[in-house]
Amino acid sequence: MDSLTALRSVVRGRVWLPGDPGFDAARRPWNLAIEQPVAAVAEAADADDVAALVRHARAAGLGVTAQPNGHGATGRTDGLILLRTTRLDTLEIDPAARRARVGAGVPSGRVQAAAAPHGLTGLPGSSPIVSVTGAALGGGLSWFGRAHGWIADSVTALDVVDADGRPRRVTADADPDLFWALRGAGGDFAIVTALELTLHPAPHLYGGRMLWTAEHAPAVLEAYRRLTATAPERLTAWLDLLHFPGADPMAAVDVTHLGGEDEARDLLAALDRLPRPLADGRRVMSVAELGSITAEPTDPGPGLSRAELLTGLDDTAAKALLADPIAPLLSVQLRHLGGAFARPSDSPHGPLSEPYALYLFGIPADPATARAVAARQRALAEALPVSGRKPFTFLGPEESAADAFTPATLERLRQIKHRRDPHGVIRGNFPVLG
Repeated sequence: MDSLTALRSVVRGRVWLPGDPGFDAARRPWNLAIEQPVAAVAEAADADDVAALVRHARAAGLGVTAQPNGHGATGRTDGLILLRTTRLDTLEIDPAARRARVGAGVPSGRVQAAAAPHGLTGLPGSSPIVSVTGAALGGGLSWFGRAHGWIADSVTALDVVDADGRPRRVTADADPDLFWALRGAGGDFAIVTALELTLHPAPHLYGGRMLWTAEHAPAVLEAYRRLTATAPERLTAWLDLLHFPGADPMAAVDVTHLGGEDEARDLLAALDRLPRPLADGRRVMSVAELGSITAEPTDPGPGLSRAELLTGLDDTAAKALLADPIAPLLSVQLRHLGGAFARPSDSPHGPLSEPYALYLFGIPADPATARAVAARQRALAEALPVSGRKPFTFLGPEESAADAFTPATLERLRQIKHRRDPHGVIRGNFPVLG
């Protein structure tokens, strides 16, 4: 019996080998534009299964890469065992301690739904179906990051399986190097089976999307600039230029406010002075409803994205954003950062001094469209004041850890990798040695 076939007797969860029915579906990442070649797929039944798999892989000279459902996949998986952690779905909320214990397969929306009745919140991103663990391993940009920093800043402990297949608990005191690396540099150092994180007070929330026709985009952008210039940390605003297939171009502002409606409306008065919107979805809402604001797809699909950090949003930058239609892109999004993001963070990325993140997205329907999408993304990035550094959580498949971290940080991460996984058993989406 070869080492891959032996997986069926090593793991209690499901195993798919090449040629098995369902193998192609099991190995497919969330982004269907990415081909993800793997030697086998194993779905762990629990953390003990993860440990058994890693021990087997190490003894057989194989590598393992972990994904709940494949967000952030890069396709750098040839010859690896793909470990699906979806069934690691433990979720425990301790409202008195304001703490959550979250299995590696638990999506953000489930944490929000469990925390909301207690007037608490995690640090969710725009999509409720992305795993909390995956977001935290990449640092994590949240709706509430201006108030509370990186998602990783709220992580207090991690349960992992190390490269020798040993289950371990990692904290800042017990293992400061590994704790530091795992909070923002990806899953290249150990396989996380669960984490613990601090929950934050959220007794009130007001938010939603306002949508205008593209003719009002200049006024919307100007109002957005004024709004974000003075916004308190409890207020987050994202600007979206949108062009969906079969629809006219539009402009949107998405907002969340960790506070009451009256205060939020005062802070958002600049938006109310704009021309009448096509739609205004702002309302008092639960933190469990955040996914409804941007209404991102909940099924896999192809996509081509590029992210940048902007050093400012002056008149020249505003003009560049609006100079030409965004097509063939579907969306150009600006996320306001600042606040707690800019404060010290003991994580690989450290503080975000740049005030805005730019996210460009298109669908590569065919090779010609893919080239056109990439060209439009490149042209926009070259016309804007980008810092040259990127959030690890937004790296594209063709990029590397070196695009996110300073040389000194990358060297420290590489030393940790050499010490903790000298045989290269564990592989993240963006290997620090790659």
